[in-house]
Amino acid sequence: MNSNNISELVLLQAHELAERIRLRQVSCREVMQTYLAHIERFNPLVNALISLQSPENLLAQADERDAELTRGEYRGWMHGLPHAIKDLSLTQGIRTTLGSPLYKDFVPERDGIMVERIKAAGAIIIGKTNTPEFGLGSQSYNPLFGATACAYDPSKTAGGSSGGAAAALAMHLVPVADGSDMMGSLRNPAAFNNIFGFRPSQGRVPFDDSADLFFDQLGYEGPMARSVRDAALLLSVQAGGDARAPLSIAESGEAFAAPLGRDFKGTRLGWLGDFNGYLPMEQGLLSLCEKTFGDFESLGCHVESVEPGFAPERLWSSWRTLRHWMVAGSLGATYADPQKRALLKPEAIWEVENGLKLSASEVFAASVVRSDWYRAISRLFEKYDYLLLPSAQVFPFDKSQPWPTSIEGVAMDTYHRWMEVVIPGTLSGCPVANVQAGFNSQGLPMGLQIIGKHQADFAVLQLAHAYEQASRWFQRCPSPLLGQ
Repeated sequence: MNSNNISELVLLQAHELAERIRLRQVSCREVMQTYLAHIERFNPLVNALISLQSPENLLAQADERDAELTRGEYRGWMHGLPHAIKDLSLTQGIRTTLGSPLYKDFVPERDGIMVERIKAAGAIIIGKTNTPEFGLGSQSYNPLFGATACAYDPSKTAGGSSGGAAAALAMHLVPVADGSDMMGSLRNPAAFNNIFGFRPSQGRVPFDDSADLFFDQLGYEGPMARSVRDAALLLSVQAGGDARAPLSIAESGEAFAAPLGRDFKGTRLGWLGDFNGYLPMEQGLLSLCEKTFGDFESLGCHVESVEPGFAPERLWSSWRTLRHWMVAGSLGATYADPQKRALLKPEAIWEVENGLKLSASEVFAASVVRSDWYRAISRLFEKYDYLLLPSAQVFPFDKSQPWPTSIEGVAMDTYHRWMEVVIPGTLSGCPVANVQAGFNSQGLPMGLQIIGKHQADFAVLQLAHAYEQASRWFQRCPSPLLGQ
């Protein structure tokens, strides 16, 4: 890669770059200048970063970070690192559109808790990462900024809804990235761009961006990175209780900065695969994921197929009800205004209209099914230490296509049915990682989900780290676009 005049600074892992800044081996100004030049060259290939701030402003902030170091003031491991926030998270003073024309000029007056923490840790916010409208759909396109491309084939989608974040990481446009995940949005785009994504346990990263603080328990914010170590460090900044988020886990995030090394000899892994043929999968996808077993076994793990002991149709029904209800809650007032409704994409309107038909007892029943699934997955964890399944049901697809309408001849009856494989992880509330699983014959990436026990976030990161050392997919297979 260096032969293409790509600076070593942007190729460094985030924690390596952070250490150089801390030791003052490189200035924050030089880091910012280098990243901005790299972004100018490579962002147009994938359209990952949006609402970029002026170079003058960013360099002035970098100079201030350097001045702080001169005074002996060090904010933490993100000191001086360029960072872009997903365009669903409130970011004070920077346009936050949610991918919607309704918010094309919205500039929040405050930061969300996660953004507040990232800034306090010393990061410099350079702009936002692209996302689909209101984060709906695992394909990052919207009428304001267009579609974000896969870093391994720009004719394909980067996935979503954290597609901008994932493509930016694979293209080395940012050192680490934040994302959020309601239906695989930290997992699917990570899989589609050969990077690492982590959906933390429910409550691990406090969230106060939405009006409701109690019922919305489906979507969480979390870290994405080119390495597990970097993601764990970002989580150490994001995580930790906050009184503004009453259901947040009180435990400090500091533990995630600890070394990730661990012996996995004798670890039991349960392979859920396609749920006994229930989930349609694109040709070659399951077998590619199963090839990862060799790397897990080289660590001393034992992998075996497992029966989930739960009807997946019940999971899907519960998911649809709960999602309809939450989207109707957040977008119902917008839908009620005919002028605003005209600016909503069809999938958003479909979610709201279905949500408005629901009764309270139907929502409660769906939550009971979700609870039954949590009990079922807890029983699986009595036998297995971790559960594995693919991170998507298709490889990256044409970015001009809103969503796959069929998989191997099986029609998809909703805009998100093709991502049903992420629902078991989402509805469990358990920590789930996406690790890289390799590439198909067309050179398109895929990932594997690792689901851990209740609040065992660090243990999932440890297994992902060990697997990363064995497989090394990102180091072995950088984006071919970096050679352009």
